[in-house]
Amino acid sequence: MHSAILGLMALSICVVDAFQDTSPFFLFSTSEIQASSPQIVPAASLSKTIISELRKCPSDTYVIVSQPGVNAADYHDRFSAPHMRQNIAGDNKNVRSTMTVSNVLGALDAESMSKEVQEKCGAEVLHVDASTGSFKVGKTAQPLIINLDFPVLPAERGRASKLLEHDAFLAFVLNLLPSPKYTVLYTTTPVSFEQLSTMAKAEDYQIETNFQSAMHMELKRDFSTHKRESNHSTTSRSAPLFEKYMFFGPGLFTGLLVTFLLLSILYVGISGVASLQVTYAAFDREMGPAASKKQTQ
Repeated sequence: MHSAILGLMALSICVVDAFQDTSPFFLFSTSEIQASSPQIVPAASLSKTIISELRKCPSDTYVIVSQPGVNAADYHDRFSAPHMRQNIAGDNKNVRSTMTVSNVLGALDAESMSKEVQEKCGAEVLHVDASTGSFKVGKTAQPLIINLDFPVLPAERGRASKLLEHDAFLAFVLNLLPSPKYTVLYTTTPVSFEQLSTMAKAEDYQIETNFQSAMHMELKRDFSTHKRESNHSTTSRSAPLFEKYMFFGPGLFTGLLVTFLLLSILYVGISGVASLQVTYAAFDREMGPAASKKQTQ
């Protein structure tokens, strides 16, 4: 029993370590591409599947995005990459094929994909550096490959906002494409060990800061309550008699009301008894058999 529990714990640790070395992959295209969406797949297997589809030259423009230092959790928020989410979710009616892999084991080689399309489809290559934010896409008769390289996301704060900026820049690039037939390959690389350490330290610092703030507020609340009670007791001792005590309360009012009712009943009873009138002759009249004999004589 203990060996089985230890085995499950070891397996869970291995799974967690494996997921730390993974990153997501996204694909959406206005062309027909045969692609499935597994939850976890090795990078070599996924690269082989994608290259086999790219050899068919399904599109006129291929946008190969490289986003280093991310994981699947960065894209869980629906506000982190709204434009790409709309394309993958089917909100864009022009998109006919999508593919989402939450965990890719290892790093995809975007350069090999670009070279494969360049050789098989005779495509022209255009490198775009997102840090500068300036590029120009002209009309060309041959297929076009746009290699869009984004910088690494910050390890501490601002990851979501920076990812939102990258998503907006990608949407800007797609609006400038010369052909409506395009395929977007969104490749990522896992978060490095240094970034994980920095993120863990930042999270611990945030938790400690929140705890200290909560403790400070609790102590402040206790001090305010104690101060208010102290002020109240001081004021009570120095207040006048009729302000310090309440003489006419609900209990006293109820007692007076009941007393008034009982006194009213007593008064009515005494008045009824006092109103009875009996003559003195009633007490002198003989009653019984002697009185009846006198009447017969």
